[in-house]
Amino acid sequence: MNSVNLTINGKQVTVPAGSTILDAASKLNIKIPTLCYCDKLGCGVSNKPASCRICVVEVERRRNLAPACATPVMEGMVVHTNSQRALNARRTVLELMLSDHPQQCLTCAKSQDCELRMLAAEFDIQEIAFSGTKNRFPVDNSSEAIMRDLSKCIMCRRCETVCNNVQTVGALTGNGRGFSAKVGTASMIPLADTNCTFCGQCVNVCPVGAITGISYVKKVWNAINNPAKTVIVQTAPAVRVAVGQEFGFEAGKPVTGKLVAGLRALGFDKVFDTNFSADLTIMEEGTEIVERVKSGKNLPILTSCCPGWINFIEHNYPDLLHIPSSCKSPQQMFGAIAKSYYAEKIGVKPEDLVVVSIMPCQAKKYEASRPEFSNNGVRDVDYVVTTRELCKMFREAGVNLANMDDDKFDSPLGESSGAADIFGVTGGVLEAACRSVYYMLNGKNLEGDAINFHEVRGLSGIKEASVEIAPGTSINVAVCSGLGNARKVLDMVRQDPNRFQAIEIMACPGGCINGGGQPFLHGDTALLEKRMKGIYEEDAGKTLRLSHENEDIKKLYKEFLGTPGSEKAHHLLHTQYHEK
Repeated sequence: MNSVNLTINGKQVTVPAGSTILDAASKLNIKIPTLCYCDKLGCGVSNKPASCRICVVEVERRRNLAPACATPVMEGMVVHTNSQRALNARRTVLELMLSDHPQQCLTCAKSQDCELRMLAAEFDIQEIAFSGTKNRFPVDNSSEAIMRDLSKCIMCRRCETVCNNVQTVGALTGNGRGFSAKVGTASMIPLADTNCTFCGQCVNVCPVGAITGISYVKKVWNAINNPAKTVIVQTAPAVRVAVGQEFGFEAGKPVTGKLVAGLRALGFDKVFDTNFSADLTIMEEGTEIVERVKSGKNLPILTSCCPGWINFIEHNYPDLLHIPSSCKSPQQMFGAIAKSYYAEKIGVKPEDLVVVSIMPCQAKKYEASRPEFSNNGVRDVDYVVTTRELCKMFREAGVNLANMDDDKFDSPLGESSGAADIFGVTGGVLEAACRSVYYMLNGKNLEGDAINFHEVRGLSGIKEASVEIAPGTSINVAVCSGLGNARKVLDMVRQDPNRFQAIEIMACPGGCINGGGQPFLHGDTALLEKRMKGIYEEDAGKTLRLSHENEDIKKLYKEFLGTPGSEKAHHLLHTQYHEK
């Protein structure tokens, strides 16, 4: 039987065999409240543990209420989603959850996006019906990136599913039994002592405030208001196509000029673009690709822009640590150049120059704290603020991007190419590199549509292609996003080291546009398509689309670094990674 006929609330519906009651109700536009259920965790993975029981419905000739999210439809089934019995059960379950939940809604980081709070409002619950002992756990903020407050955990298991089944990291698991059951780390050890990559996908899917990013916003405000400090800010490419939706712009619309104006209004002394250092990354990484392809050694080269992915290889594939690019990420390259080249130019001591990053990512907070990214005890990047946190800063300061006139980035760390813009989507780093590698090998630029490497574009989890880097010379490349897909590609490399010559990996499904610090998708994955489109529009709309033609990058090498791959460039812009 390929289809099933059933009745829901007196309405006939036909759905494919294997569908759930929730699927069938959705087809009829009948809303059934859910909490643990989530069908868009990434890479086609859904969370259907049926643990919260908020979605229970009444099925005729069935003694117990059925969880709609996990109950398969059957031919002739008759379902009542709004019977008094079902409604009473949902209310009781919700009231029991609330009775064990901290009453901290006014100060909770997830307050405005908390699905539990929204359900309580929908059910018009105005008082806590049950009293008694509450679970209390110490807050874990050991990682400098992600904070876990298990007192707020409702055991929906979304974080566990995305960590284990999408990212295949396995840092989270169920702990305890009965009333004390929570999702935590193995043996409840601190998150920093696990193999967590800090990708933040668990933060994105948690329906409450049990997992949040660690905020440095107060420290940023203090720095901005400290007259002894010069505070500069860099903003990543994926931010400009996501921040606008929080201020009424169409999802995915680039609001670069308004973002610059907004950051200037917050009080930053200078507003720069991480895209500048993305172009710098291409100069260093492109040179590295050319050298390795020519020598045939340490291939395939793996991109190293994503700190979540780097954490993953350090924990899981230490035998392959000789093949990632030695380049720092654009964030860290910017910090290194800001506290050397730029600090010299403006006559400020590195310790008095505060570098703030606006990033779509939680892992960037961890990356900024790594000891190898500091010089004489002075960090390259002082504070990382996510896109979501920036939106809160704007609101606190009364800055509405919709009312801002477009502004331009400051110089000399603000000029960038379209190749840098596409770092924000999966496939973008490899495409940007290929554009410049072609020039490095041939002494001339790609022209027309040849500049667009369509074969590495799109949101597919794994893409393989053969790309031409010189007339008659092609290399085999792979692009993957999502750490579960990264595991598959790295296993391919182990089995056949000669299969690829270059690989791009991003920890988050879809790349940085779906980073762990971006505005919540709320299950609407179509937003990723719109953000991706916006990124490519930024690239296509620029006259300068090649990293090696960035005049400020040329000036940086002439005045300070020498040549790509020079001793000074290696000291400031390259690093090593280690087994963990």
